[in-house]
Amino acid sequence: MSAPIAPDDIVQTPAEGERNSRAPLLVLEPLEAFLDEHGLGEGEIRATPIGDGHSNITYLIERGEAEVVLRRPPRPPLPPSAHDVLREARLLRALAGTPARVPAVLAVCDDPETIGSPFYVMERILGDVIVASVPAALDTPGERRRIGEQLIDALVEIHAVDWRAAGLEGFGKPTGYLERQLRRFAGLWELNKTREIAAVESVGEWLAEHLPSSGAATIVHGDYRLGNTIFAPAHPAQLAAVLDWEMATIGDPLADLGYLCMMWTDPEDPEVGLRAALGNVTRAEGFPTRAELIARYEEGSGRSMLDIRWYTTLALWKSVVFMEGNYKRAISGTTDDPYLKQFGEGVLELARQAEDVAHGS
Repeated sequence: MSAPIAPDDIVQTPAEGERNSRAPLLVLEPLEAFLDEHGLGEGEIRATPIGDGHSNITYLIERGEAEVVLRRPPRPPLPPSAHDVLREARLLRALAGTPARVPAVLAVCDDPETIGSPFYVMERILGDVIVASVPAALDTPGERRRIGEQLIDALVEIHAVDWRAAGLEGFGKPTGYLERQLRRFAGLWELNKTREIAAVESVGEWLAEHLPSSGAATIVHGDYRLGNTIFAPAHPAQLAAVLDWEMATIGDPLADLGYLCMMWTDPEDPEVGLRAALGNVTRAEGFPTRAELIARYEEGSGRSMLDIRWYTTLALWKSVVFMEGNYKRAISGTTDDPYLKQFGEGVLELARQAEDVAHGS
């Protein structure tokens, strides 16, 4: 699934972009010069959006025989500290050479004048992103189970990385992560909201009242789900790379597992909300249940799962805040993504789910 292309997304020159009412996403002439400087292909650029386009913007750049991937932020206005692609590139470079499965960063541009924002270029990983269906080579009960197991094993690997040895001192604060999450997303709600939703306030209060004690800090991906990974194109199922690290930090690893549980659909789950929209594929025979994913993570990591309901509630609450911000972007005209424009009712459903999970429903 790819994001749509609007007529003003890609322009040839800065002057052409200035004639449009919105800033472009790619400016090809200066981008060609940047790629030339780093030896990344020759000749004209063919740019194709890839991914769902709901957050940072990702393009497949084809140039001669070279195929690379470019990441940049969406159009402004943006929330403070959001969509920091330079920070994302720093993390990916730090993870090179560790067990974490990430693409290699090939070049970074910190000059916003080049294409209108900072960006970075990374290697293209061949394979499949599993969102609505499973690739034919992996579409058997045994391979589906292996997909879920690989997803957990890759998460255990990320959380086992020695982030200090990797050069990530200062990337995030190793203590107080959960408290900061509650403060940050309460503040983001005030920026993002387009209407009053009582459940956002009540769940936020429940989270604060039931705050668990965090264990040792690890790298936290921040958006860890099946749709943010690439699987190699042949069986047996092999998770080739974890993508979309823009929300990564140093903090409580169980936040990633709680988020994965929030996004993972069991066969008996109601067909509503974010799970139905992004996680229906895991209803198929063979995929592990959430309970089985949790058990595999507990065995691989050695961490206690006593408070996992709290972390799943946190993930739902954060998703309400985050998706309301995307919905606000859509109705204000800063994105052409039709998925986001239809998410007004979906935000309310997420808020109801957060209340249900918090109270044990």
